[in-house]
Amino acid sequence: MITTTNPATGQTVAEYEELSASGIEAKLARADKAYADWSRSPISRRCDLLAKLGDLYEQHSDELAKLAVTEMGKPISQARSEVEKCASLFRHYAENGPPMLDPLEWQLGDGGKAVGRWLPQGPVLAVMPWNFPYWQVVRFLAPTILAGNVGVLKHASIVQGVAAKLEEMVLEAGGPEGVFQNLCVTSDPIGDVIADDRIVAATLTGSEGAGSAVAQQAGKHLKKVVLELGGSDPFIVMPSADLDQAVADAVTARIQNNGQSCICGKRTIVHADISDDFADRFVAAMKDIEPGDPMDEDTRLGPLSSTEQRDTVLEQVETAKKEGATLMFGAEKLDRDGAWMTAGLLTDVEPGSETGTDEIFGPVGQLYKAQDREDAVRIANAIPYGLGSAVCTTDEEEQEFFARNIEAGMTTFNAVNGSKIEAPFGGIKKSGHGRELAQFGLHEFMNLKTVVYPA
Repeated sequence: MITTTNPATGQTVAEYEELSASGIEAKLARADKAYADWSRSPISRRCDLLAKLGDLYEQHSDELAKLAVTEMGKPISQARSEVEKCASLFRHYAENGPPMLDPLEWQLGDGGKAVGRWLPQGPVLAVMPWNFPYWQVVRFLAPTILAGNVGVLKHASIVQGVAAKLEEMVLEAGGPEGVFQNLCVTSDPIGDVIADDRIVAATLTGSEGAGSAVAQQAGKHLKKVVLELGGSDPFIVMPSADLDQAVADAVTARIQNNGQSCICGKRTIVHADISDDFADRFVAAMKDIEPGDPMDEDTRLGPLSSTEQRDTVLEQVETAKKEGATLMFGAEKLDRDGAWMTAGLLTDVEPGSETGTDEIFGPVGQLYKAQDREDAVRIANAIPYGLGSAVCTTDEEEQEFFARNIEAGMTTFNAVNGSKIEAPFGGIKKSGHGRELAQFGLHEFMNLKTVVYPA
């Protein structure tokens, strides 16, 4: 059995029967059968399903949000925003997707032409995490539906209620049986699922270790993967920034989703000319963050997703202190049932140290001082990851400098970094490879077939 637990109370939410080997086989057979029909369906039919899913997610946003809060603890207002973003993505592909599948054409030197056609390839496996339990899946699901592929989901064990609901919503919207299915399993059988000839590719959002394991198995069987892995994103503040806004955004970046977001700033890097002023404001604002009931609309920091995740963060803080870092305040375990801890802030972290290069997946920030913009970039890039980044500066020349020199898949200016439904998303270095969203995410698992017409 797979058990889900409410991280705010420590109480069991539900138990789910794990699929047997025969149950997995039945799901894969159903996916293969569904693909034979769905891959030949008109694009208009696929868009109709996407539009209906957008409507359903909007209509059930409160119910879906509460389920996510119950299983992984994020504040209800953020859970509702996540569901609404999913609705927007379904509608975006329904309304704007068809031109992304238009054929490409090239004139040939002999007077003929070549046409590139975007064709589906088959069932795709998605291995997804708990931190954004709807969005991470829908980011894969929406383009999968539009492409004419079918999806098989291995979701995180702690959000099996969400996983079941995701499949239920596709069926409720009129999706054919087998177009999207949840595999209620642990990680153990996933290697065999990837190896199965009916699975043509895999996508994973998660840890570096999980990404490496999936990529290794997919490579062994010559299957494409898209990986969105960890990150320890920089949040850089320069003298031209609006400090009040920069402080507010830095706090949000560190505590959003209870500090459990791959793409939000974990290392705040501040120019020396403003570092003391910023630090005073930042520390005061972080200390004001009080853990509270995640079902309360005003709560900004709830419990972590599990006691195991909470304890991992606390162990990382202890490692930081042993390495010479200073814990300015917080990062304390709360004496109550559930996965509770306070926000905290580390300083004097040495770039390149274990703490300076690891991802702390919880509400504990790191504060650095940079002597100039080159030093800020040096600190920002001194990690094995390259997912997102944010820079607070109103100087256009500085913006160009940072956009060109920060090693990341994304840089956002004067705002909290986050994925946008209209633009590609993904990382470099050990943050993974491949892109999601926009036409790039749609095309990742499609066959760009070249058709030649001689003169």
